[in-house]
Amino acid sequence: MGYVSAVPVPQPRAAAATPAATGSRRSLAAALFLGAVGATVVLLAAGRIWAEGSASVGGGTVSLDAKGSDVTGVPTALAIVGLAALVAVFAVRRAGRLLVAALLALSGAGAATAALIGASDTGALDEKAARTTGDAASTVEALTHTVWPYVTAAGGVLILLAGLLALRYGRRWPSMSGRYERDGSPRARKERPADPDRPEDLWKALDRGEDPTREG
Repeated sequence: MGYVSAVPVPQPRAAAATPAATGSRRSLAAALFLGAVGATVVLLAAGRIWAEGSASVGGGTVSLDAKGSDVTGVPTALAIVGLAALVAVFAVRRAGRLLVAALLALSGAGAATAALIGASDTGALDEKAARTTGDAASTVEALTHTVWPYVTAAGGVLILLAGLLALRYGRRWPSMSGRYERDGSPRARKERPADPDRPEDLWKALDRGEDPTREG
């Protein structure tokens, strides 16, 4: 007479996350981080002093300085565009996502380029020298530049990298609209009937104001 083994048969474990899914999550997190940090860096650095100098007034000199916003407003504007594009990437799909990702990358590239050009600009300080001295031909002297234009450019590069990640991996990322029906309303959850043999179902039915003893 044979015996039946009481050893439970091992159940197959849930399949591990595929390398593609893992890479998609990592690229999504990296793009969000790079885009948010890059835009923040650009917005903060553009408000710092980019250049300093002096102008001759009545036999003396007066110190002058120019912030990034005095030199050029392009990096700030493009950082705001980049933030909007970073959010919009998740609101669109397919070709629309590629277009928004390209806009994100171009915003970063434009912000970095404008900052590097502004790093050697003297126009903003020359205008201040002319206003200060009352002489339209007056120019700034002892001109020096700070590190902030290059910090701004670095922020633009981070936005650019976020855009490149969106272009490369964006088609695998989830979309915010996927949780809603076509009419924009959340999908209704189907409640299964309460099981009298399951106390937790009875409590849930009572919480919903239903009579768990009533036949369906």
